[in-house]
Amino acid sequence: MSGEPRPPAPQPTAGARSAGERFADAADGRLPVLDGGGGLLRKAFPHHWSFFLGELALYSLVVLILTGVWLTFFFKPEMREVAYVGPYAPLRGVLMSEAFDSTLHISFDVRGGLLMRQMHHWAALVFVGAIGLHMLRIFFTGAFRRPREINWVIGVTLFMIALAEGFAGYSLPDDLLSGTGLRIAQGIMLSLPVVGTYVSMFVFGSQFPGEDIVARLYGLHILLLPGALIALVTVHLMLVFHLKHTQWRGPGRTNRNVVGKPLFPQFTASSTGLSLMVFGVLALLGGIAQINPVWVYGPYRPDLASTGSQPDWYVGFLEGALRLVPPWETNVAGHTIMWNVLLPAVVLPGLLFLVLYAYPFVEQRLTGEWREEQHLCDRPRERPVRTGLGAAGITFYGVLLLAGGNDILAFSFRISVNALTWILRITLVVGPVIAFLLTRRLCRAVLEAEQKRLVEGEETGEVRQTVEGGYESDHRPVTRFPPGAPRKPLSPGDSRTGTPSPEPPEPAPRRP
Repeated sequence: MSGEPRPPAPQPTAGARSAGERFADAADGRLPVLDGGGGLLRKAFPHHWSFFLGELALYSLVVLILTGVWLTFFFKPEMREVAYVGPYAPLRGVLMSEAFDSTLHISFDVRGGLLMRQMHHWAALVFVGAIGLHMLRIFFTGAFRRPREINWVIGVTLFMIALAEGFAGYSLPDDLLSGTGLRIAQGIMLSLPVVGTYVSMFVFGSQFPGEDIVARLYGLHILLLPGALIALVTVHLMLVFHLKHTQWRGPGRTNRNVVGKPLFPQFTASSTGLSLMVFGVLALLGGIAQINPVWVYGPYRPDLASTGSQPDWYVGFLEGALRLVPPWETNVAGHTIMWNVLLPAVVLPGLLFLVLYAYPFVEQRLTGEWREEQHLCDRPRERPVRTGLGAAGITFYGVLLLAGGNDILAFSFRISVNALTWILRITLVVGPVIAFLLTRRLCRAVLEAEQKRLVEGEETGEVRQTVEGGYESDHRPVTRFPPGAPRKPLSPGDSRTGTPSPEPPEPAPRRP
């Protein structure tokens, strides 16, 4: 091998450069493509199954938008009465609104219409459910702490708008089931002291049911609420990229870094696979799992109500609250205050969302964590009080959801609906308290067992006899650790919050 230096490689001329290189140079000369995109493509994302819940909500929203745009080509948001002349024989000749008639037309006449309708409905259920599960993951792991409080507020607002968007879309077909829901909504409006009748007239345009409500809900459903959802999702994702992702504790993971897959190509590949799975599962559900068969209910008539009518699960807790509150009323200065509607349908949801909005700020003040940025996730067992509060909230919601179908439960199990209602009333008060106490105790017990395992090691399965004649098992050092598990025993926690003493804090970099 010669020691002489090699001649420099010939530089490609401008004509020899590929079209892609010329396009990249042209784009970078006008936009910060390479400077901005380079850091973005290398951004790390931690890998854990629970982190995909937010993506599940995002891709469900994409399916909602695509199928919703397709449905707008055929749906008529009109309440003018027409006689049905379509292929569904049981309703032929029946008077119905154009909204219901067009829904039947989509279901029976348009090729692929029923598939699109059912995909849209299933995607709505998955979307709201994924947001709820994502918020629970954020709550139980403490990912709402500084500097992510604003993103938590945005997430709660997204959840609230998703509920309103689902109710608006659910009411558009003007069938007997959705019309019953609108009648309940009007009763909630009328329960507002003094202004209730004015609110109802403003929303419906006249005496219930009026002729404007479907057209107004249609504008909300396809324009205003989706616009708000897309805008908030965009801001939410921008903050996720700016503030960086939370991660589980572990070797090499601190408040100052993120260990995980780069955005491109690893994270992009796994996220694209998840999106295709979401599309496929929703298409499969839309094709084989019937949902919301409006032709069975028939068109809405104010003098009729469906037997065993149940709303979609995400508003079932409101239905349950309405069924559990006793018939309390008060007359004040000629005005009747209907506490049995006002408390469960107006005051209760307001308090629930107020608690959700305020919780990150209240907890951080009580624990003193608002002084520093927190980028590492907590394991639920390490925060017994927070986890207990979450379990209590889930229990409270579950009891209300069961109460929303108390008539179905009573019929199915052959018990008195009145007795079941009283059982659920008592459980609504006692159940969350028991859930909190049991969960807090369980978290502390699991944490103590884990600390004992770290101190003594894990059992090998071998037993030996001591010189005193007793028996003891052999132990070996712990070598396997689940995500976020400590490698060494923690010091006792704060008795007020159940928070273990943190590892020596590292100063988090302040953002400009």
